[in-house]
Amino acid sequence: MYKRGNYYYIWVTRPANGQYVLRSTSPWGPYEQRQVLLNLPGPISGGGVPHQGGLVQTEKGDWWYMAFTDAYPGGRMPTLAPISWSGDGWPVLQTVNGRWGASYPEPDISTTRTVQPMTGPETFTDPALAPRWEWNHNPDPSKFSTGNGLRLSTATVTNDLYNARNTLTHRIQGPASTATIQLNHAGMANGDRAGLALLRDQSAWIGVRKDNGVTRVSMTNGLSMSTSGWTTTGTGSEAAGAGVSGSTIWLRASANIQPGSGRTATFSYSTDGTTFTNLGPAFTLTNDWQFFMGYRFGLFNYATSALGGSVTVDRFDLTVP
Repeated sequence: MYKRGNYYYIWVTRPANGQYVLRSTSPWGPYEQRQVLLNLPGPISGGGVPHQGGLVQTEKGDWWYMAFTDAYPGGRMPTLAPISWSGDGWPVLQTVNGRWGASYPEPDISTTRTVQPMTGPETFTDPALAPRWEWNHNPDPSKFSTGNGLRLSTATVTNDLYNARNTLTHRIQGPASTATIQLNHAGMANGDRAGLALLRDQSAWIGVRKDNGVTRVSMTNGLSMSTSGWTTTGTGSEAAGAGVSGSTIWLRASANIQPGSGRTATFSYSTDGTTFTNLGPAFTLTNDWQFFMGYRFGLFNYATSALGGSVTVDRFDLTVP
């Protein structure tokens, strides 16, 4: 709800293709209704209709509509468009050639605040995680630390990545991007699994398995979750693997998240940080809407036997073409 002049406005969505506004001189009504947009082509090729957002007024008095656009498999993408006001006081979305504009003039705001880019390196030297990071569950703070790399101690005994706590995730950047991690796995215990995942209701990962004192690099796919009950329906199986030596490995996942079906991701690894070897088949990303956050890169370490092991992610790099 917003108040502008003598009117109260309620900004109402129609999932997943429309936006309406209600207006009244009293917060209790009665209200009139107007359509703001319906089935309006969005700014992302292959994506949906912008909707389900809110109005924002800048300090200079300009109005903007911040919405989102369904763009799976990547998720819901923020979209911004200016709002003007009609002579009789109704908000009007500014379109370009009958559609949401692919670009608009930058909002005129006088601020020196900046947002750190989502791309680039992260070496986890700060004592706290940057805002670009998200946990898949409420984390166990006793089982991770930053400042000298990201240290992940096993927090869950499970064979299910979805149930493993302290998986640290990062949004994938579109239309395609690559995540590379430098992983020190010397502290892994028998039964541990650690690595880099493409995390959604259909998932896959590349990582290190330690069993009977032997470490192997593995590409595992077939992880799945029910979108009706959010329960695990598949814990995955190894699609390819190789022996590794030493205590450090570089793991890489490259994902194409352009909206549409059949988008794929690939996995590779390196023992020197320079030469990478592909591992396993291409992984097809699902573009279903139900798990609407979209795919994320995930850094994980969990135990299948007993707690006590740990790994350190010394570096995370996110690059775009």
